[in-house]
Amino acid sequence: MAKKNDLTVEEKLRALYDLQLVDSRIDEIRNVRGELPLEVQDLEDEVAGLNKRLQKLDGDIEVINNDIKNKKNLIDESKTTIKKYSEQQKNVRNNREFNALTKEVEYQELEIELAEKHIKEYKAQIEQKKQVIEQTKDRLKDRQAHLDHKKGELDAILAETEKEEQALIDRSEQYETEIDARLVKAYKRIRSNVKNGLAIVPVERGASGGSYFTIPPQVIMEIAGRKKIITDEHSGRILVDEDLAKEEKEKMDQLFQSM
Repeated sequence: MAKKNDLTVEEKLRALYDLQLVDSRIDEIRNVRGELPLEVQDLEDEVAGLNKRLQKLDGDIEVINNDIKNKKNLIDESKTTIKKYSEQQKNVRNNREFNALTKEVEYQELEIELAEKHIKEYKAQIEQKKQVIEQTKDRLKDRQAHLDHKKGELDAILAETEKEEQALIDRSEQYETEIDARLVKAYKRIRSNVKNGLAIVPVERGASGGSYFTIPPQVIMEIAGRKKIITDEHSGRILVDEDLAKEEKEKMDQLFQSM
């Protein structure tokens, strides 16, 4: 190809249309993937969240078990204290000492009763958390299976298209360097403003590709003359004649098949 500043209008149109065909092919590959990458990411985030939840629940149960252990130790200590005070009651010298020891025994018995009540509550909390753990594990199993399936789909598509996509990206970048920067900028601006990413379209049956607006015969003749770059007044797309589009498509189809 000649230097980009020395290109004729026709050469510029052909180069731009080649770039469009390459970028459209990249779009097709990415459309095949569709929402899969986002679905996989969402599922990975959900699985990570469920695993984190399980870790927290396990940690909560560990804390509660420690609380139960502490309460059991407190009960053992209270029982030892009661036994001690009961022995001391046998050797008291007056009622005041006996009553004081009796109050201490009653206090320790209340401590035991309260500790046993707490242990019962703690065990109920553990059972509740175990139910949540089982539910979370079931959910995790389901989400992990779904994730594995979606990742398998995505990996299969990537295996088929990744090499071609990268080759096309490299080719697109190469084409951009061979085209005037102003034209590339205009092409990208138009491409970003249209739904299907088609910035350059051929004239088909008297209208621009994908449009129902008729182009005046004089303009169609100018487009076929390939002497200046003409845009569609309705969509802003750059227009090329049908023959040029057909020639470049045949050429690029051969390129795509070789990738």
